[in-house]
Amino acid sequence: MNVNETALSKYNPLSRVLCFDRFDSTTHGWTELLGNYDGRGDLDTVDDHMRDFRPPQLSSCTFFDVGTHGTLSGNYALKLATRPYPGHTATGIRRLTMAGRGRVRIETHFAFKAEATVGHEAPASVPWDGNRHPSESQFGAFTVATDICSDGGLRYHNVIRYQNTNLDGEMTNRWMYPVVPEPTPRDHQEGKFALPYAADFTAPDPDDWRTFGEPLEMCVNEVPTKINWHYLRWDIDTSTRSNVELQLNDRVMDMRDVPVPPYPDRYGTLDNLLNFYFSVRTHCGVRNFLFLDSVLISVDW
Repeated sequence: MNVNETALSKYNPLSRVLCFDRFDSTTHGWTELLGNYDGRGDLDTVDDHMRDFRPPQLSSCTFFDVGTHGTLSGNYALKLATRPYPGHTATGIRRLTMAGRGRVRIETHFAFKAEATVGHEAPASVPWDGNRHPSESQFGAFTVATDICSDGGLRYHNVIRYQNTNLDGEMTNRWMYPVVPEPTPRDHQEGKFALPYAADFTAPDPDDWRTFGEPLEMCVNEVPTKINWHYLRWDIDTSTRSNVELQLNDRVMDMRDVPVPPYPDRYGTLDNLLNFYFSVRTHCGVRNFLFLDSVLISVDW
C-alpha cells in the first residue's frame, strides 16, 4: 500500500473522488468566504455581517502548555479561528462545479476547541471538577454546508450545524438545520434585510433553526489543549436536492426528512455551482477553533 492509499484508507469515498485535500501541503483551495462587493471593487460595500469572516490558515496545533501537537496523520491542519467577540464567525469555503447529478459525500476528521485562557476567567456554565473544564461551555457551534445551483438557476443550501452551546452559553449538544435559505447580498440590495456585525449569516433568526437526532456529547477531553479527532461523513443528493445521511464517529443519522429550503428567486451565472463550507462560531468572548486534518469530497456520477 502506497502513501496515498494509506491516507485514503481512513475514509470511505464514493466511486469518484473529486478532491482529497491533505493540509500538510497547502490550503488546497479552501479560502475565506467574503461577501460580494460592488462593480468598483469597493470593499466597504461588503455586508457588515460578512466582512470579517477571517481566512483559514495552516496550523501545527501548537499550544502554550504542550507545544506542537500535530494532526491525525501529519504536521498541519486547516484551522478556522474566530475573534473573541460573541457571535463572530470564521469560514473556509471550497468552490467546485458539478459534472453530473447524484449522491455527493464530504468526509473529514476534525477537532473543535475553545481557546485556552491563561491568567483570567471567561464566562462558563461548566465548572472545573478535575474532569470537566469551563472551556467545554465556551465553544459555540460549527457548521458544514453547501451552496448549490442548478436546473435553471434554482439555488439551495444543505446545512448541518453542531450546536455545543446556545447563545446563553448553556450546553445543548444538538444537531440543527435551518428552515430558511441563507440571506444573500442580492437580498440585501433588494432591501429584504440588513444584518449587523457578527450576526449568524446562515440563518440570523434563532427561531429559524430546528434540531434533529438525539443530543450528542462529543469527546472534549478535559482541557482546551487536548486534541481528539472526530470522523464526520455527510451524504447529500443533488439529483433530488435532498439530505441523505450524517455519520459522526459511530453514530449514523438518517437525514432524508431534513428539508432543504430553496431560494424563491432564480440566480444567474451560477449554473452547476457546487460549493462546500465549514464555519465555526463563538457565543462568548473567547476565540473558538475548528481544525480539519483533511477533507475528501466524492460523488457517484
